[in-house]
Amino acid sequence: MKYQKTAKEIYTAVGGSENIQTATHCITRLRLTLKNQNQVNDEEVKAIPGVMGVMKKAGQYHIILGNDVANYYRAFTKLGNFSAEPVASTEKKNVFEILIDVISGCMSPLIPALLGGGMVKVLLIILPLIGVLSETSSTYAVLSFFGDAPFYFMPVMLAFTAAQKFGVTPMLAVAVGGIMLHPNFAAMVAAGDPVSIFGLPITLASYGSSVIPILIMVWLMKYVEAFFNRIIPAVMKNLLQPLAVLLLSGVIALVVVGPLGTFAGQGLSAAVIWIQAKAGWLALGLMSALMPLIVMTGMHWAFAPIFLIASAATPDVLILPAMLAANIAQGAAALAVSMKAKDKNLKQVAFGAGISALLAGVTEPALYGVTLKYKKPLYAAMISGGLCGIFMGITGVESYAFAVPSLVSLPQFINGSIDGNFINACIVAAASIVITFALTWFFGIEEEVTTADAVLEVVESGSSDPKKVLAPVKGKVIPLEKVNDSAFSSKVMGQGIAIIPEENTIVAPFDGTVSALFPTKHAIGLTSEAGMELLIHVGIDTVELNGKYFDSLVAVGDTVKAGQPLLTVDFAGVKAAGYDTVIPIVVTNSDTFIDVVPKDEMKTADYEDAVLYVI
Repeated sequence: MKYQKTAKEIYTAVGGSENIQTATHCITRLRLTLKNQNQVNDEEVKAIPGVMGVMKKAGQYHIILGNDVANYYRAFTKLGNFSAEPVASTEKKNVFEILIDVISGCMSPLIPALLGGGMVKVLLIILPLIGVLSETSSTYAVLSFFGDAPFYFMPVMLAFTAAQKFGVTPMLAVAVGGIMLHPNFAAMVAAGDPVSIFGLPITLASYGSSVIPILIMVWLMKYVEAFFNRIIPAVMKNLLQPLAVLLLSGVIALVVVGPLGTFAGQGLSAAVIWIQAKAGWLALGLMSALMPLIVMTGMHWAFAPIFLIASAATPDVLILPAMLAANIAQGAAALAVSMKAKDKNLKQVAFGAGISALLAGVTEPALYGVTLKYKKPLYAAMISGGLCGIFMGITGVESYAFAVPSLVSLPQFINGSIDGNFINACIVAAASIVITFALTWFFGIEEEVTTADAVLEVVESGSSDPKKVLAPVKGKVIPLEKVNDSAFSSKVMGQGIAIIPEENTIVAPFDGTVSALFPTKHAIGLTSEAGMELLIHVGIDTVELNGKYFDSLVAVGDTVKAGQPLLTVDFAGVKAAGYDTVIPIVVTNSDTFIDVVPKDEMKTADYEDAVLYVI
C-alpha cells in the first residue's frame, strides 16, 4: 500500500497525465519527462513519504526513491498509460535556444584550451607594458602563436567533440576539420585565384576560429556515414568507407557548407551597411548587441575590409566600436558570474574568462564557457552592448587603428590627442561594465550543481546517505583528468578519481562482489550491493607485465567486505620496470546514477577515507 500511496502523491504533485510525457526508472530514481517542469513544486515532492530527494538533469525530472524504485514505478505506471521511451521535451524552446544548447555542449570541453590561449594573450599585453618582454623578441613571436593556436584550430577540436555528440567517427570528423584549415587551402585563399574540385567551384574563405560550419558539417557526416555503411559490402567496409566518407564530406564542407557562412556574412554586411547609411546609431546598436553571435559564426570577417584598414584617414565607425562594447560586456558578465556562482570550478573559469575578455579582448572563453552556456548572462551582455552601441552611434565614436578592442587597447580611439572621441570610448567601456554586471546579477544564473554540493543538497532534502567509495589504497589523491592515459583522463570509461599509492595492498572500497579479475591481475572489477560497478586499474599499461609483481587474494564471484585485501602489488618492482603506478578508480556505470562526486580538497587518503560519493 505504501508504494501505491506514494506513487499517487507523486503523480498528483507533478501534474498528472497532462504533464507527464514519459516515465521510466533506473537503480534509485523514478525518471520523468515532463511537459513543464516549472509547474512542479520541488518542496512538495520532497515532502512525500518515501521520496529521498529530487534532481533535474538532462531535461528529466528525477525523483530519488532508493532501492525500492521498481516497486514505486510499477505502482506509478498503473495510474496512466506512460511511455517508457524518451521523447523530445516539449518545453518552450526556440531554434536559437536549441542551437545554443548544441554549441555550448560541444564547446564546453574546449574551454580549458581557449582560456589558456586567452591568458597567454593577456600576458603578451602585460609583459611588454612592464618591460619584461620585448615585442620584437622571438619569445614574443613564439608565444603569439601559443595564444592563437587554440582559437585558430577551434574547428578541429570542435570536430572531435561534435562527433561524440552526433555519433560520428571522431577521427574522420577531425580530418574534415583539418581539410578546412589545411595550409595549402589557406594559401589558395590568400592567392585569390579560382579553385574547383571535380568541376565544382570552391568558395575561398578562411575557416580558422569558426564554429558553425564545422558543427553543421559533422552533423551532416552522421548521414553520410550511415549512407555508405548501408551500401558498402562488409568485406570492403574497412577499406572503402573511410575513403568515401572523407571524400564526400570534404567536398560538401568546401563547396556547400563552408561557404554558407561566407554568403551569410556578406548578406549581413550589406544589410548593416545599408542600415548605417539610413540610421547609423541603429546599425551600431544592432552590431554591438549581436556581435557575440556574429563572432560565433565567423561572419565578422565579412567586415574585414572595413576594420583591417582602420586609421586616422579611414576610421572605423562600425565594427571596432561595436566590438569594444561587446567584448567588455562579455568580460563583465563573466566576472559577475564568477562572483555570484557557488560552484568553485565555475568561479575560477568565469574569473579567468572575464580577465581575458576585459584585458585582451579574447571573448571565446567567456562566450562559450559562461555566457552562452547559462544564457541569461549572454542576454545581459547583448542588452548592454546594444545600449552602448546606440550611444556610440549618436556620439560618433571612431577607431583609428586596428586592434582587438579591450580596456588595454583603448588608445586605438585616440587621434593624436585625447579628445571627446576617446572620452566617449572610455564612457562606453565603463558603462558596458556597470550595465552588464548589474543585469547579470539581476537576471541570475541557473547554476548546475556538479560538485560535492550536489551530495549535500540531496542529503539535506531528506535523502539517505549517498553511496561512498572508500580509498582502496593509501596514497595521494589526484583528479582523473591528470592520469596519463586518455581512456581514463577523458572519462570515456566513467567518472572517478585516481590515487598514487603509498602502500602495497589494494582493499575493497565497499561491501560487494568481485565481478571481474584480469588474468594479469592488474585490474579488478567490483559490484556494490547497490549496483555500483567499480573498476580499480592498478598502474598504466601494467597489463604488459603479465602478472609479474601482482598477487590476487580473491577470485571472481567472491563476496567481499569493505577493507578486505584484494591484491598485493610490489610497486617498487612496477616502478623499476618503468611503469606508472597511478591507480584510476572509475565507476563504469556512472550514467545510471545522478552524479559521481569526488571528495573536495583531499590531498591524501587512508584506507577508511571516502574518496567518491555516488548518488
